[in-house]
Amino acid sequence: MAFTLAHLSDPHLPLPQPRWRELAGKRALGYLNWTRNRHRTQRREVLDALVADMQGQRPDHIAVTGDVVNMALEAEFPPALSWLQSLGPTDHVSMVPGNHDAYVRATRHRGSEIWGDYHRGDRTGTTDTAAFPFVRRRGPLVLIGVSSAVPTPPLMATGRLGQAQRAALDRILSELSGGPAFRVLLIHHPLTSDSRHKRLTDSDAVLALLRRHGADLVLHGHDHVHSTMWFDGPHGRIPAIGVPSASSVAHGRIPAAAYNLFNIEREGERWRCEQVVRGFGEGDEIQELRRARLS
Repeated sequence: MAFTLAHLSDPHLPLPQPRWRELAGKRALGYLNWTRNRHRTQRREVLDALVADMQGQRPDHIAVTGDVVNMALEAEFPPALSWLQSLGPTDHVSMVPGNHDAYVRATRHRGSEIWGDYHRGDRTGTTDTAAFPFVRRRGPLVLIGVSSAVPTPPLMATGRLGQAQRAALDRILSELSGGPAFRVLLIHHPLTSDSRHKRLTDSDAVLALLRRHGADLVLHGHDHVHSTMWFDGPHGRIPAIGVPSASSVAHGRIPAAAYNLFNIEREGERWRCEQVVRGFGEGDEIQELRRARLS
């Protein structure tokens, strides 16, 4: 029986009115960007329609790859938790944070304090089961979540896993390399990028881990576009799939909101993974945009 994994990213929930004392440094530029641009292109009604369509597909699990909020203001986190709860219970939804969720140092960990149950791993007996990387087994899948979310200077949106997280990921991927599960890596930043100010700064080290141990699927957000990239693994190529912002209206080169469905099923000694892309097409209706066989 096929297992269906839904994937959406970068909802960028509406920004509440900040206090003036909160608008310093990077947040001042972020607020200017929101008032001039983002509030017109990131729409809550678009997000709500997309989520309703996704839930109508009845996926077995939902993955959210970050940027739930915009400037990591204290007032943003409770509504973000309510939105995650509207997607489903914590055992049905897995999320990793994005750079906007860790926008500044003062609140970089606040999201995990409030919505940490959505990236709490299955292992018990540890001091911090909400730490990254997390491992969650759902049906035939093993979801491995890492955090590339780090505060950055103004005009920068880079990400980084760091040595400790990469070492833990190395151990996890090694343990899973010989198992029967379908391994899905969740990360906010794409594994490669042509943009210096938006890239994953330790991508070479992360790609080396995938070449050594492998994975079956990588899901990310961040760029707000449809994306399919292939990377070398020990037994074949690994698909890495990006998705547009879940609240976006089409503007310029940025496509309208969409989400992915992955229908995953074991066929003999191999996995079959079919991607279905659903989102806003030419009109206002959500429709199937594309279907592709990944493995």
